[in-house]
Amino acid sequence: MQRRDLRTTTSSLTGLDPAYLVAKEKLTNGKIPRRLVPKQQYGRTKEKLSIIGFGGMVVNDVTLKEANNFVAEAVDRGVNYFDVAPFYGNAQRRLGPALKPYRQKSFLACKTLERDAAESARELKESLRLLKTDYFDLYQLHALSDVEEVEQAFGPGGAMETILKAREDGTIRFVGFSAHSEEAAHAALDHYNFDSILFPLSFPTWIGASFGPSVYKRANKTGMGIIALKAMAHRQWPRGKKHRWKKTFYEPFDEIDQAALGLRFTLHLPVTALFPPGHWELFRMALGLAQAGALTPLNNKERKIIKQIAQDAAPIFP
Repeated sequence: MQRRDLRTTTSSLTGLDPAYLVAKEKLTNGKIPRRLVPKQQYGRTKEKLSIIGFGGMVVNDVTLKEANNFVAEAVDRGVNYFDVAPFYGNAQRRLGPALKPYRQKSFLACKTLERDAAESARELKESLRLLKTDYFDLYQLHALSDVEEVEQAFGPGGAMETILKAREDGTIRFVGFSAHSEEAAHAALDHYNFDSILFPLSFPTWIGASFGPSVYKRANKTGMGIIALKAMAHRQWPRGKKHRWKKTFYEPFDEIDQAALGLRFTLHLPVTALFPPGHWELFRMALGLAQAGALTPLNNKERKIIKQIAQDAAPIFP
């Protein structure tokens, strides 16, 4: 099937929500909105998280000065939710010093890719050192991909032994997991009453591949925090097209109307918070939209638009 150029599709859009258009106009005049990024309750807890989270990939492979500036600006604009992982290159080394002045008023999440107790304990200790903190607000099993990994993490000598012990001694406040597999997510939910789930929730995969609804429905029913990944993900990188965004394995929405449609769909599922792609430019776009009040619910015409975009895209998860 020949796929249409999304820039052509969105350049002639009609039916965009008037409230969104008014907010977008204020944003595109070049001024940073004064309104802080809104916050929402984190699951069953009393914590309030900024609806736009700062993903650690934003500071991967940047200078110390850039990392300091990025974090400082994010905090000034109302972001209090930061998430990082050892897998994100040198992001921990950059985020630790940059976030240190704001640690007490931030919600810091980290993760482990390890599935056994000994290695996850080592990784937890190293993350605490690099991030210059003595506790994590949230610690997560990272990137569960299949049922076998879940069983290993929850089995004798598994990573959950480390996580639950750390929760008991106060090193971890809340427990969560991330997954890019519906099967793995359901298996994890079978094992433990998590505080939150970090999962891809984007309209091209939700509509185009029915990826996400079953996990979302189950997590939402429990009242746990639902944190969204990939809200600005469009499609697989088209063959032969230059990869402009080096930190993503997919082609993101990078034009403001496209990005807003993605963010608005995901936010109003609803979810607690979401993470834009790990590029400062894309993160800053999402930040501005949130501050400007542009992340309004989709109207019926916009839902028809996203359905067409989803049908024309190669979803990043089948």
